[in-house]
Amino acid sequence: MRGLCYRRFLLVLVLLATFLPTLDSRAAPSQQDDAEARALAVLERLTAEERVGQLFLATFQGTDAGSDTQIYDLITNHYLGGVILSAENDNFAAADQTIAAARELTNQLQNIHYSSSLADHINPATEEVFRPVYIPLFIGLSQEGDGPPHDEIISGLTPMPSQLAIGATWNPELARQVGIVAGRELAALGINLLFSPSLDVSDIPNPGGEGDLNVRVFGGDPYWVGEMAQEYIAGVHEGSGNHIAVVGTHFPGLGSADRLPENEVATVRKSLEQLQQIELAPFFSVTGNASDESSRLDALLVSHIRYQGLQGNIRSTTRPISFDQPALTLLMELPPFASWRESGGVMISDDLGSRAVRRFHDPTEATFNARRLALDAFLAGNDVLYLNNFIGGEDPDAYTTIVRTLEFFSQKYRDDPVFAQRVNESVFRILMLKFRMYGFFTLNLVLPAGKLNELNMSESRQISYEVAQLGATLISPPLNELDSVLPNAPGYNDQLVFITDTYSVAQCSECPPAPVLGVDALEQSVISLYGPRAEGLVTQANLESYSFEQLTLLLDSANETQNIEKNISQADWIIFTMLNVATGRPTSLALQRFLAERPDLSRGKNVVVMAANAPYYLDATDISKLTAYFGLFGKTAPFMDIAARLLFKEITTPAGALPVSVPGIGYELISATSPDPEQIIPLVVDLPKPLEGTPTPEATSVPEYRIGDTIPLKAGVILDHNSNPVPDNTPVQFIITINGQEAPPLSSTTVDGIVTTNYKFESSGAISIRATSGSASSGELVFEIPAEELSLVTPTETPTETPLPTPSPTEPLPTPIPTPESITNPQRDRLRDWGFALATIAFVAWGASRTGALVGQVRRGVRWALVSVIAGLLTYTYGALNLPGSEWAMETSQHWGLLLMAFLGAILGWGIGALFSIPKS
Repeated sequence: MRGLCYRRFLLVLVLLATFLPTLDSRAAPSQQDDAEARALAVLERLTAEERVGQLFLATFQGTDAGSDTQIYDLITNHYLGGVILSAENDNFAAADQTIAAARELTNQLQNIHYSSSLADHINPATEEVFRPVYIPLFIGLSQEGDGPPHDEIISGLTPMPSQLAIGATWNPELARQVGIVAGRELAALGINLLFSPSLDVSDIPNPGGEGDLNVRVFGGDPYWVGEMAQEYIAGVHEGSGNHIAVVGTHFPGLGSADRLPENEVATVRKSLEQLQQIELAPFFSVTGNASDESSRLDALLVSHIRYQGLQGNIRSTTRPISFDQPALTLLMELPPFASWRESGGVMISDDLGSRAVRRFHDPTEATFNARRLALDAFLAGNDVLYLNNFIGGEDPDAYTTIVRTLEFFSQKYRDDPVFAQRVNESVFRILMLKFRMYGFFTLNLVLPAGKLNELNMSESRQISYEVAQLGATLISPPLNELDSVLPNAPGYNDQLVFITDTYSVAQCSECPPAPVLGVDALEQSVISLYGPRAEGLVTQANLESYSFEQLTLLLDSANETQNIEKNISQADWIIFTMLNVATGRPTSLALQRFLAERPDLSRGKNVVVMAANAPYYLDATDISKLTAYFGLFGKTAPFMDIAARLLFKEITTPAGALPVSVPGIGYELISATSPDPEQIIPLVVDLPKPLEGTPTPEATSVPEYRIGDTIPLKAGVILDHNSNPVPDNTPVQFIITINGQEAPPLSSTTVDGIVTTNYKFESSGAISIRATSGSASSGELVFEIPAEELSLVTPTETPTETPLPTPSPTEPLPTPIPTPESITNPQRDRLRDWGFALATIAFVAWGASRTGALVGQVRRGVRWALVSVIAGLLTYTYGALNLPGSEWAMETSQHWGLLLMAFLGAILGWGIGALFSIPKS
């Protein structure tokens, strides 16, 4: 028994010392390492059914998840990995109960799986009794901002601004603040999977078309979309305490699609190189190229979109990327995505039950092979499959199809080792993500803490107001012409008519419909700010509000519209609040029709338009008929407040700038984000800051440079036409002129609006340097480089040793320049130290065993050797960890100190072994 203990103890020490050389003594296990280790441990305990269940996100009907419901059965008996809540499926109650009922539902769903893990289950493959491992459910939600139709929860939460409104501020910090509010409030509801933000780039807007992205994007510049997205993601992580996994949509990007993926699969003609320049650039920014872990996406939602020419052949068209394994693999092998996947990034398919998918596989929608479809999506590279309205051709309902799909996957897992390995890889990523969110799988960590009424809604609403204020934009006329065309705000006796586009939505099928924007929303904001109970600038009797629907009736010559025509004809001001133009809503065209068909009603009046959605729906002819055109990019209460302040000229200089191109005013975003030619680019020699305590050179002093010297140059911050830093990778040239002759320029690109480079003086004379970017230029830096002095060297027989100069107290000692030979490799050094120490310990152990053999005590000699090895490894480990008491050995160098400790430890072990083996008298 004692010998067995010796051997086990020795094995532990050998393993410890074997891995020790590869570790820094100060390194600690990272959260990623912990998540990986725990995920592997849990994965080994899961049955095939439990593993397969983690691959699926399903939807269900209603707000009840009781024991008699289908969703209860899917979670309890089929180990479903997560659910997605939506208004479409009636998962939310009416306005007065929406938030409380949502939190109760999420708690109920998490408790179902936890309770199931406490009960005995039968493994269908082995018929053995087991208890499932408790794994938190994903509970997902789409909440993009600006209310319906892209917010699933309509009331009860802070009305957050749209992504386009955030983009119009050009302030990434505001994106972070919005993310913090969203993360805090959704986490308090028990939501842990957020399908937002959209990373689409609206570089070429599609106004009124089926592919119109409206306000669902941060803008049309890939760089700025990525910057905003990074901060928004970091904010969600911060606000939720890292308890929400952020899913970026709609990979690889819908910006060039001519239709949205809900109803039909779009085809985009772009090569991989073109995609990397525009669509994929923001996705790079929030995956492998993210600035830090907090701004990195947890998952990507893979959209149903096809590409023509993706692989170089313009005649070749992929399948929908979510089902095309070669095409999706081609994208995921790009370095930013590859590194993100290696660190655990999760791929989630878009809705596999959508009409677009059904129509693609069968245009008649008569057949739908659900199980085969799910398998294709999984094998294409998706880790998680999103199932909504997922009903197979011969199945009575979605529940039946989902159960059969889960059983099909489980059986294939047992029969196909290659498929099983693929499942294990995806489940490992999913488990890692859940462990990164919670640390441990315990119910009290998963359920939201605190009370909903403890959320600071007033502070959150202030963030929305700040976005509305800083994003408000004057679209037309130019700012320097605004006072001439609109010199005054509405007067006390002026008649104002407000005409507002709106439509109704409902939180659930049994809930009463409510308008997305009140017909009198802007009128009420005006009364609140400037009415009799406020500043007294207007009176209620002079204000009237109508809808686009009522205006459409007027334009259609309906008899009952005489009142609106009379009020418009008598008005001094006509203020339109427009939403998007949609083919399914003919009334959304009322403004354009009014301007074209009834110029008699607008002649001589102030016609002001507030764009509460995207700003590009009006053409140049429409805009020419307006007095003023403002971009709000949002329709919630804070934006109506800002619209009123713009109208009454309380805000005289709107702070925002258009984040997308607007053809109607000739505004092209690519030009707006190019360097402003009116600026003088700052250009300096980027000398290091003096050390603390040393005198600062006088501002007028110019360092003297000689041939062979190298100077670091810095140009920027370079600003665009909107006074924002130009996007990263904006090209800059440094123009070098030597004695009046222009030399080849130095080229580089910007980072955060700044570019740096080095220039080496290789000629004497007058040398000037300036920086140019686009049509913008800097001032010149001018240097006079003296010619080299030639001296006659006379050889002497005995060279005189020249004493080295002694540096003055104020002069820093010169820093030695490292050579390749002097550059150390810490990993190599640790392996070298270990090798020498092992050899030393082995030598002492050999001496101990040989001594025992010489005195006729072979077994004792072996024991002495064993103890010397143990002691040597212990002392080496103690020194390598820099533990207290080891400093004396490290005074010369760590290398010789570790070797000395190993040697002395081995000798000490030999002595202890010999001492305890002396025969008793």
